[in-house]
Order: sequence, then C-alpha cells, then structure tokens
Amino acid sequence: MISYLQQIDKTRLPKHIAIIMDGNGRWAKAQGLDRSYGHKKGVDSVRVVTEAASEIGIKYLTLYTFSTENWNRPQEEVDALMALMVMAIERETPDLIKNGVRLQAIGNLDRMPEEVRARLNKCISDTAQGTGVTLILALSYSSRWEIVDAVKKISSKVKNGELSIEDITEDTISSSLTTAQIPDPDLLIRTGGEERISNFLMWQISYSELYFTSEYWPEFGKESLYKAICSYQSRERRFGKTSEQL
Repeated sequence: MISYLQQIDKTRLPKHIAIIMDGNGRWAKAQGLDRSYGHKKGVDSVRVVTEAASEIGIKYLTLYTFSTENWNRPQEEVDALMALMVMAIERETPDLIKNGVRLQAIGNLDRMPEEVRARLNKCISDTAQGTGVTLILALSYSSRWEIVDAVKKISSKVKNGELSIEDITEDTISSSLTTAQIPDPDLLIRTGGEERISNFLMWQISYSELYFTSEYWPEFGKESLYKAICSYQSRERRFGKTSEQL
C-alpha cells in the first residue's frame, strides 16, 4: 500500500499550515484518564507533527495552543496547562534548535503568567536563527481580539494624522494583525471531529482550504498530516476565478 507521504507532490506543498488541536480532553476521557493526561499526550503530537512538517519542507506551522476562551475553563485545568506549557517549552528547546525550528508566538501574551512569558521569550530568542519551519504558537489568542486590536491601531494612526481613512486597504488591516510578517495559511486542519473555526485566524483563512478529521489531537501523527496534505493537493484553488482562468 502506498503511504500518504509517497503520494505528496513536493512541488505543490502548502507554504503555511494552521491547526486547531482539538480533542485532548475527550481522548483522555475515552481512555478513562484525567484531562490533564490528554494535554500531556497532546504535547507529544506537537513534537511529531512539527518534525513531520519540517522533514517535508513546510515553511510555517501555526498551532492554536490556548485561546482567550480557554481562560474560562476550571482554574485547576488552566493552572495545569500553564505548568505543562513551561515544562514543554524548556524540554523541547534543544530539539527545536537542533532541527532548525524557529519559534514565534501570537496572541494577547500580556495575559500569560510572567514565568510562562519569560520562558517563552527565551525559547523564541534561542531559536531565532532557525532556518527550517517556523513554528507559531497561538497563545491567549482569538481572532476577534486580534481584529479589535488592529482596528485600535489603525484608528490611532487616523487620529494622529498618520493615515487617512481613504488610504485604508486590506493590506492596512493585514499589516496591523499579529500575523503581519507571516503568510496566510494555505491549509487549516481541525482535529477532534468538530467542524467550526472557533475564532481562529478568521481574517487570514479567507481562502484557506479546510480539512476536518475525527481523530483526536493525541492520535494525530505524521501520516495524519500527510493525509491532510494529500487532500489539499487534490483540490483546485481558484481564489474566485473559474477553472479555465487558472
């Protein structure tokens, strides 16, 4: 049987893949385990998928790690997630450096605990010279927060006379988002069986291909990623044009 990896056309890879990593808690519950164990297994999947993306030549990988809505979860779970984040960041940094992975983060990072933010910033600094895949963690992130923040930035420029209303374009908005230096995703993957966007990169995924899978995130591995890329490559991306115009 031909593997999904063998079916991939390396000349037509998505430049940027974004993933909504859903199902850690439900996976753990199905195993009769605590939700926190599901989150720990989810970190393993992050490592595996990052390696797979790096090996095949994906340039950008954005992972929806912690949404602004996640702050509303039980405090015990939030605390466990924060502790896990600190541990994972420090544990994974040497391998990220070895594999040429460059780490970045987007979101309302001021809401993150100071210790988490400090360790995250150190990892970002330590991996800054990476020339392989850029791994972007969306932390304390929501698309609506990001768009509101962009509107505030643009309004301030208009108020200060730095920008006229007539000169506001799509590029003005794109350059005011936290993803200003990152290309829009070509492919958005969501695990866990849900088929919704959940306030993630809503401006940026206007023309992204969407791929939903019932696999929980701890089950999502290299072949799962390659299968999603094969699905992406089977589609005709028209960007509003007809097939004949392509």
